[in-house]
Amino acid sequence: MSDKPAGRRTCLYTPEQLDAIVADMARQAAGLLTGRTRVAIVGILRRGAPLADRLHARLRETWGLTDCVRLDLKIERYADDLTLLHPDTPLTENPTHAALDLAGHTVLVVDDVMYRGHSMLRAVEYLAGKQPAEIRTVVLVDRGAAKLPVRTDIVGVRLDVAPSDVIECNVPPYEARFRIDLLQPA
Repeated sequence: MSDKPAGRRTCLYTPEQLDAIVADMARQAAGLLTGRTRVAIVGILRRGAPLADRLHARLRETWGLTDCVRLDLKIERYADDLTLLHPDTPLTENPTHAALDLAGHTVLVVDDVMYRGHSMLRAVEYLAGKQPAEIRTVVLVDRGAAKLPVRTDIVGVRLDVAPSDVIECNVPPYEARFRIDLLQPA
């Protein structure tokens, strides 16, 4: 693909492997949600949103979680190749979320990759202002490189890679196939 950064790509996880990983993440989430009646699942745009949809679908189908608030947050910090876009990690509030009442909810915040922790911390700060009962973080990949006081509650996979390497989470509809690649830049 011409729009992807150059370098050597290695497929680390196939769609079939990732389906099993998401199923396990849903199992863990179901455990965290036991006894909770008010649940919100929040995807961090871009790729956290379709991952949140996959997790929600699995929770609905396998674990019977039917009544759930589902929303997305737009937070921009890095481009897909980890180029720093915004040092201040801006969050764009959807006007329909301004009056959103999450009091008493358990909130699951979903993102594709936990790298330094800026996006997740910004999301948690914003959502904490909505007064939920608790906030839990969910990521498909944790690089183990967080520099901020943010922990991940549910992790699909932990990948320790060189700082110059890029973990590419390919998530439909943004990419054709659900997979995780390791990009070693040229």
